[in-house]
Amino acid sequence: MTVDLSRAAAFLAGHGRVLDRRRFELLLGRADADAVLAAVDGYRNPDGGYGWGLEPDLRAPESQPAGALHAFEVFADVAPATTPRAVELCDWLDSVTLPDGGLPFALPVADPTACAPFWAQADPTVSALQSTAFAAGAAHRVAAHDPAVAEHPWLARATRYCLDELAAVQTQPHAIALAFAIGLLDAVHDRYPEAPGLLARLGEFVPASGLVAVEGGSEGETLRALDFASVPDSPASALLGPGVLAAELDRLADRQQHDGGWTVDFASFSPAAALEWRGYATVRAVSTLQRAGWLR
Repeated sequence: MTVDLSRAAAFLAGHGRVLDRRRFELLLGRADADAVLAAVDGYRNPDGGYGWGLEPDLRAPESQPAGALHAFEVFADVAPATTPRAVELCDWLDSVTLPDGGLPFALPVADPTACAPFWAQADPTVSALQSTAFAAGAAHRVAAHDPAVAEHPWLARATRYCLDELAAVQTQPHAIALAFAIGLLDAVHDRYPEAPGLLARLGEFVPASGLVAVEGGSEGETLRALDFASVPDSPASALLGPGVLAAELDRLADRQQHDGGWTVDFASFSPAAALEWRGYATVRAVSTLQRAGWLR
């Protein structure tokens, strides 16, 4: 399958956030790390965290664990360049981490306008594996090229919390938590001795097809193989059946819409978020296909 990058660029020009346009340009070698970092800086708060709708369905200004996830994604994009913002974000995460080492699903929101209820109504006093795994997993991908992040005490605390929680898992986790947990274990596979065993154990909850329905999600909302292993020959890819990732990469390329962008199969909680998710999905699709060598 082929991808029309010109149409993707046109979609982002008409509908994408400046951040996603900059990330896309970086993928194509038309922008530098400084341009991308300047764009994500617009979502940063003085406390070192990120809010302001960096997570499209959490539009409140307060810094949030979900904002940290997306900021770390950007910091991973710009490798091998590093930024002191990454360590400052680790500092902020350390300040909001609960005594058991976990992060709450979300922190309090003063004005829940256009925020998804699951963010706005989260209990900030209880640690959540999902939020801790998504922040730590993304941070480990930054740590691969940024020694200051790799050595930050917050990352060790958060990772230990996740590994201990995963060791105690007995029943099928929620699909999204499962995907983020597998992503974390994939990232630390060679750094923590228990990670390979835990990855194999969680793999029992992932069918060979990689299709896992999202309980409580939109009708038909399903995580797919690329949500669990987006890079062929990665440790997580061994959880999938032969040929599954190749077929999913072909499918992803074929999912480009006539307007040049990609879509998502989950509900958005504002018109702005619906467009922003499409821009995010477009950058993610092109990035995934590029890493896998599928663009031609």
